[in-house]
Amino acid sequence: MTPPTRSLRRGLPALAAATLGITLVATGLPAGAKPGSERITLEPIGTYVGPESEFDTSAAEIVAYDAGTERLFVVNAQAGRIDVLDISAPATPVAVGTITAELAEDGAEINSVAVRDGLVAAAVQAPDKHAPGSVELFDAVSLLPFGTPLEVGALPDMLTFTPDGARIVVANEGEPSGYCDGDIDPEGSISIIDVDGLTVATADFHAFDGQADALRDAGVRIFGPGASVSEDLEPEYVAIDADSTTAWVSLQENNALAIVDLATATVTDIAPLGLKDHSLPGNGLDASDRDPKGDSTINIATWPVNGMYQPDAIDAYEHGNKTYIVSANEGDAREYDCYVEESRVKDLEDDFGYVLDGFDDDIDADENLGRLTVTTSYYGEPGPVDDLYSFGGRSFSIWDSAGELVFDSGDQFEQITAALLPEDFNSNNDENGSFESRSDNKGPEPEGVEIGRAYGKTYAFIGLERVGGVMVYDITSPKNPFFVTYVNNRDFGQDAETPEAGDLGPEGLTFIPAADSPNGKPLLVVGNEVSGSTTIYEIAGPGKAR
Repeated sequence: MTPPTRSLRRGLPALAAATLGITLVATGLPAGAKPGSERITLEPIGTYVGPESEFDTSAAEIVAYDAGTERLFVVNAQAGRIDVLDISAPATPVAVGTITAELAEDGAEINSVAVRDGLVAAAVQAPDKHAPGSVELFDAVSLLPFGTPLEVGALPDMLTFTPDGARIVVANEGEPSGYCDGDIDPEGSISIIDVDGLTVATADFHAFDGQADALRDAGVRIFGPGASVSEDLEPEYVAIDADSTTAWVSLQENNALAIVDLATATVTDIAPLGLKDHSLPGNGLDASDRDPKGDSTINIATWPVNGMYQPDAIDAYEHGNKTYIVSANEGDAREYDCYVEESRVKDLEDDFGYVLDGFDDDIDADENLGRLTVTTSYYGEPGPVDDLYSFGGRSFSIWDSAGELVFDSGDQFEQITAALLPEDFNSNNDENGSFESRSDNKGPEPEGVEIGRAYGKTYAFIGLERVGGVMVYDITSPKNPFFVTYVNNRDFGQDAETPEAGDLGPEGLTFIPAADSPNGKPLLVVGNEVSGSTTIYEIAGPGKAR
């Protein structure tokens, strides 16, 4: 494969304006903010942890809210069900029932949930996850099934209603069983369900199967051994425009977006997301968990590395009659018995036969880039490595409707957490006392994103899977977003396996506008997969909540 390339400086790092970033955070004035800017604050007011919840078993993942019943629906992967919580008093969530998939006893799993006007939709992975999955519908009051399960593609990973409520759009990941002889690789697809008729249309990628080379040249990662384009593309998450006509679907492993015409159930385009140049000031990263002389220090610096954005969750909003897509740039690697694309930089030569030609001699030292995880899939045959490609952007981005980059938060997530959590920077989500353990692999790992409008402004709420907490940015102007606040309901001084540690591993987020809120205040709900906790934040701000 010929990778997309760009000229990068190949020397040792220059510090990436770390002092500037920390100063801005400390004074509460991030880049783009003005003195006296109106701000919002988030306060955790209520948390639910089920009596059967166990540590690190995904007892709380995806969350959805139904205003008519004032209920939360929380995917509990540990138990293979949806837990239903009454939040009419948001400070004291109460469990009122559960929803179970029809094939739960056979090993079916619920991956996602969405609610609209009293109708609950659940994305259900088949007992054999490489077989077609289903969408099951339930009544939000009685919790009883509504109709029969609807067959969709393999591994339905996420689903959402269109804003008009007429359709349900499902991202079917089609993840392979592996790349050994005899393994299967189901096709990725997007299912579009007509709610009134309960019929299913499928947007597939067959039209692109003859365009593999062109897609690769454009920067789309088509790289699974022996896979066709349809098999290789893995839909992850869905965002929809306000008119309910177009969907954007993140193709995480492929570092691209699929654009879907919902009326015709057609994928109209695949937009490569390009690369993030970590050699530029403001785009630095802490690349090692083993810093100079073995010290554990924070070292956010510029490096000769390309970051692949690889978003997980995405969301959409309108500004100036245009649709913008907001992405949480988590990053993800393929790792199977017969194919592993991930390697540390220092292992490229010995394990894969590549040559770090043109880089400084000690670039592969542990304190430099040696321990950073990168992909081997862009390098082609063993030989000189022209550029390094790391997983995820350690950021959030805003894209236009064609998939062109409008804004990226650069290294702000690491700068902000370095300033506010200097002793717990880049910690892991299942262990306290794990300072900097994620620096060599995706850093804070932004995973979830939710957009909400409150107090006259539009905000993006981004969950950081590893260190925890939620970043809040004012994105009212897509070209000029700015940092507002960061909240982390985690106690790093406690044993991570105890409830006293608080929220660990934020996964799914949902915003409840003031008009739909039980207490008349805008709320943010976060499901935390490691701690198994669901936490409700109340959002306060200046002026009217709406």
